[in-house]
Amino acid sequence: MAAGAATNFAAVRRELHRIPEPGFQEFKTQRYLLDYIARLPQDRLEVKTWRTGVLARVKGRVGSRCIGYRADMDGLAIEEDTSYPFRSEHPGFMHACGHDMHMAIALGVLTAVVDRPVDDDVLIVFQPAEEGPGGAKPMMESEEFRAWKPDLMMALHVAPEYPVGTIATRAGTLFANTSELFIDLRGVGGHAAFPHKTNDTIVAAASLVMQLQTIVARNVNPLESAVVTLGVIQGGTRQNIIADHVRLEGTIRTLSEGSMPAVKSRIEALLDGLEAGFGVKAELDYGSNYYQVYNHEAETAAFMDWVRAEQPDVKLIECDAAMTGEDFGYFLKEIPGFMFWLGVDTPYGLHHAKIEPSEGAIDVAIRLMSEYIRKIGTSA
Repeated sequence: MAAGAATNFAAVRRELHRIPEPGFQEFKTQRYLLDYIARLPQDRLEVKTWRTGVLARVKGRVGSRCIGYRADMDGLAIEEDTSYPFRSEHPGFMHACGHDMHMAIALGVLTAVVDRPVDDDVLIVFQPAEEGPGGAKPMMESEEFRAWKPDLMMALHVAPEYPVGTIATRAGTLFANTSELFIDLRGVGGHAAFPHKTNDTIVAAASLVMQLQTIVARNVNPLESAVVTLGVIQGGTRQNIIADHVRLEGTIRTLSEGSMPAVKSRIEALLDGLEAGFGVKAELDYGSNYYQVYNHEAETAAFMDWVRAEQPDVKLIECDAAMTGEDFGYFLKEIPGFMFWLGVDTPYGLHHAKIEPSEGAIDVAIRLMSEYIRKIGTSA
């Protein structure tokens, strides 16, 4: 597909939708992005790669600062069940979180800035591995990103519950601190008729499940919010064999930075007690951890004020914080900026096999962000 101002970015999204790939394996996706960018005018454009990610910088007319905009790239391990004629060509993987939309929008913004450069430099960041194990933090630590580190960072995320033409955001915490949770309990198995000769990991796991549910109720400040959810329990082989191993998998979410270590400390204390009480061995792994998406006050207020004053076709909602996790929080931990929800009007939620975001939101977002970058990136 030809790159340029007349590009059909819904068609770009469809091409990206066909090739979802897991984190740090986005090889086809990276190739597609690089091929598209190579067809743009190159006189002000510089491109770097980092692992499977892409950094595209448009040199400004003045270049006194750099404005950053980020899109994530990876798909999810979900078998697609949409009505699309452009369904995933990769069995078992799907763009079920809108990253195909995010990339198409970012290419649209890049195209607009290349066609009409502003005074400031503009850095478009295509970041791998948002769904896991987390690409934002190592990308930020890379030499490639550090050399072009922006002074402002912005991003969006599709929101199924809002209609097209609506965006939602807030100053302060938008998304939660998150941590994966993996617990392996190991004991002594044996015949079901001789339980006294075993250390039953299923009984231990059952007790642990109930204890974990007391953490939020009894160890987290009631004025704060937290979630400890177990989504997987695996153990046992037959109905008459006492299991020697059970694995539990879950997630921790907190809206305050301080609550996360408090929740983890309590989990560790419960596991110490479980080992003593049931004679099992507990192994704990927190997997991937994402820092909260905390929108900076001044930058978020300026964006919201501009939308209200100058974007009559866009409805702005000041939303509540969500327990969603997003590694864009690492960018905002170091760089002032914000993230917002983009309405895509679909009855199915994020990470659902049937999600079909409305493509009308693509042009809304490209126009909105291109105009905002022009507004803040042009000297008075």
